[in-house]
Amino acid sequence: MRVVLIGFRGSGKTAVGRRLAEALALSWIDTDAQIVARAGTGIPAIFAEQGEQAFRTLERDVIAGLPGSGCVVSAGGGAVMDPENVRYLRAGSVVFFLQAPAEVIEARIRGSDRPPLTALSPEEEIRALLATRTPAYLSASDVCIDTGDRGIDEVCEAIISTLFSGTVARATCLHHLDAIVHMAPSSGEGAKLCTLLCSKENPLKRLFAITGYPCAHSVSPLLYNHLFSRFNLNYYYTLLEWPDVGEVVDLARKLDIRALSVTIPHKTAVMDHLDEIDGHAAAIGAVNSVLNCGGTLYGHNTDWIGVKTPLEDVKGSRAVVLGAGGAAAAAVYALQDLGMEVWVLNRTEERAIALASRFGCRHGPLTALSSLDADVLINATPVGMGDDRRSPVPQEHLREGMCVFDLVYTPPKTPLLAMAEEMGCRCIPGTEMFVHQARAQFAVFTGIDVEPALIRRLMQ
Repeated sequence: MRVVLIGFRGSGKTAVGRRLAEALALSWIDTDAQIVARAGTGIPAIFAEQGEQAFRTLERDVIAGLPGSGCVVSAGGGAVMDPENVRYLRAGSVVFFLQAPAEVIEARIRGSDRPPLTALSPEEEIRALLATRTPAYLSASDVCIDTGDRGIDEVCEAIISTLFSGTVARATCLHHLDAIVHMAPSSGEGAKLCTLLCSKENPLKRLFAITGYPCAHSVSPLLYNHLFSRFNLNYYYTLLEWPDVGEVVDLARKLDIRALSVTIPHKTAVMDHLDEIDGHAAAIGAVNSVLNCGGTLYGHNTDWIGVKTPLEDVKGSRAVVLGAGGAAAAAVYALQDLGMEVWVLNRTEERAIALASRFGCRHGPLTALSSLDADVLINATPVGMGDDRRSPVPQEHLREGMCVFDLVYTPPKTPLLAMAEEMGCRCIPGTEMFVHQARAQFAVFTGIDVEPALIRRLMQ
């Protein structure tokens, strides 16, 4: 067993780590103490004489060399800001995020000799760093425990209970089995989920799921379960296909499901059932990623990153988005982030007007494409998906040199992309959006950065 404690200074990692190691008869390792031992000098001196980067390099070396089991690790407050550190800390471990309110942390660390990391006052620095680091703590952990009003023994008892009994009482799991079986894609998968949730053999196995209606076609379970195995994470990813996303979210709370990928038609409706929504998702008006930590549900949108990343080296200033749904909103947001002038075109022009007005961009009917001389064309409609052999626009509206990005990823070469290729356009398949949004989503869910090439290989 390896238990890792992460969190801000003053959250209790050192005191809890020492006491927890004694209770579990494991060795205790404080990464800051290891850094001091390697450097032969204190942390203030390392910062003063060598700078923060030298400290972070030492920290990375210490974390990479940690034993794989038989210990409790108290990690430095900023360690999780490096995805490489997260990968090492997470592998084969149970990671607890010890969190406390800013005012509690301030009182606990007042008078510390640790050097400041900003030019802000101590109180302002704590709040600023918490705002920056908390998303990383949430992603890099398995379990969140509030230490603000708990003593050391209480925190240790909560951790030990979780380690040996899981995060949900067995009676609760049994009570909600019928609901999750009904949402499962097959009787075999339902039986597997029953075993996973109710078995005491591996009480810390955490559940992830994609939810939509329909979503049985999704490749996410195969991809994520491969990645969980590769990075030695004690997780399992399934499908919860259900028409009412509120019922899915309610079940996620009761069974402490760690995260949900959200697909059509739930991306907007799910927002009403969450506790916190990040700025990107709020601006887009859609959530495709939900992270559950300590019973608080956090909503994110990584679709826009899936659109933006493949376009970052595209030359041009005018872009056209076909469609007016959630995918179109993510595309508009990404294109504006790239500094492009955006037009929204849709068969039903009223919907194009509604979307364009939200983002302050231009709009028109589909027939307007031929007169716009667009540098980038994004298809955010489902036209061309699966066996649909239609294109959302006629071939004569395409021109050589135009970048055509079809967000449909099944099949990889849609009718639109086939025509664009004949016309000499630069073609970006929808699989690229999936790859980059999945990379961003996996980072939200686990704190680990996955190379896009690995995701592409796993999708083949």
